[in-house]
Amino acid sequence: MTPARLTVWAVDGIPEIRGGDALAGILGDALAGEGLEAGDILAVTSKIVSKAEGRLVEAADREAAITAETVRVVASREHPGGVTRIVENRLGLVMAAAGVDASNTPEGTVLLLPLDPDASARALAAALRKRFGVPLGVVVSDTSGRPWREGQTDIAIGAAGLRVVDDLRGGVDQHGRPLAVTAAAVADEIAGAADLVKGKAGGRPLAVVRGLGRLVGPLELPGARSIPRLGERDLFRLGTDEAIELGRRLEREGR
Repeated sequence: MTPARLTVWAVDGIPEIRGGDALAGILGDALAGEGLEAGDILAVTSKIVSKAEGRLVEAADREAAITAETVRVVASREHPGGVTRIVENRLGLVMAAAGVDASNTPEGTVLLLPLDPDASARALAAALRKRFGVPLGVVVSDTSGRPWREGQTDIAIGAAGLRVVDDLRGGVDQHGRPLAVTAAAVADEIAGAADLVKGKAGGRPLAVVRGLGRLVGPLELPGARSIPRLGERDLFRLGTDEAIELGRRLEREGR
């Protein structure tokens, strides 16, 4: 059996990204000395994708920008510094503040998530595959909290050229028992592993993940948009307080 080994490293040499920059070319230049191999996966922080795509917008009121990006409020909590809103945004992602980012942006502006992170990932993957002549996967990541867990981690909001979920259903475990529900969220795991070397404030928005070539495939594979559970598949559509209030309202209305 081939030993399982995963190697992850951050890439230096990426300048401050601005609207209109040719991101694939900039990343390609930074990767030129990294010795990329077939099956490598590139994890790119969504912030530089958004900046290159001109998603920095004027917003005197960040809360108004969050409202504009919100499709559905899941939970809202007041705290001494204001209000935290967990919402579903236009991409189908359930996260705090709809992914609107006011950190490391000029005063009076906020940074929105890419319009279509999967399309952004496909464009990067196609350009970098052509430049380096090897099949590569691309994951576009963003920071998110988790229900019932402290702290944040990076998750995949865009992906191209790799299987985002490693579906083991239909197989068997080491004892021969059937696997009925096991489907590993590998794109999220890749994003989280890459964040360990990129860091939140290190100015290193790109990482290479090596050792998962079995996941890399055609650019047409389903992207990260296929990961969120929405509609009837979402078992936790509301926060606890919101669900209780909804139940009380329905009872008052005799429903």
